[in-house]
Amino acid sequence: MEQQRRRIDQVRDEEFTAALEDVSLDELRERRAMLDQLDTELSFYRRMLHGRMDLLSFEMRRRSGEESRSLIEALPEILADSMSAPRDDLPRELEIAAPEFVGEGRRTIDRVLGDDFLTHLPSIGDDELEEIQSLLTTAEREISDQRRDVYEAYEVVTAELTRRYREGLADVDELLTSG
Repeated sequence: MEQQRRRIDQVRDEEFTAALEDVSLDELRERRAMLDQLDTELSFYRRMLHGRMDLLSFEMRRRSGEESRSLIEALPEILADSMSAPRDDLPRELEIAAPEFVGEGRRTIDRVLGDDFLTHLPSIGDDELEEIQSLLTTAEREISDQRRDVYEAYEVVTAELTRRYREGLADVDELLTSG
């Protein structure tokens, strides 16, 4: 498989999950580990986006008169709601660490998370708020699509690993000694 620069591009390449029966066990494990890492990164980005979307949504409701509290007064509740999402979507236990994030780049997520609109929220006009909301929504959709592709690839790679263990082509005991 040709090495492409971005991991998501590698995952989305048909070769990533094609003819897995011909791929070495070590390579299969490396692919699954990369999928785990990519899922962790994308999950982090989604949480960051959802937090910003919640804050922006609150501000828009406040401006329309639907909310009487200030953003500062509502902040603990907004952040608690953002952080309390159930994590049933992770079928395995992962050590979660925030990915390195520069905030500058060509990707939509880099531009959106690099924007410091929250620091000057009161001075932003309604039209600009709607534009920011649109950008956040677009970025969230892109990240969700990427996560879906990662999950699909994860299922295919895991199915091949499972087949090998079930058919005796790989030794489960190796997992205990290789960690």
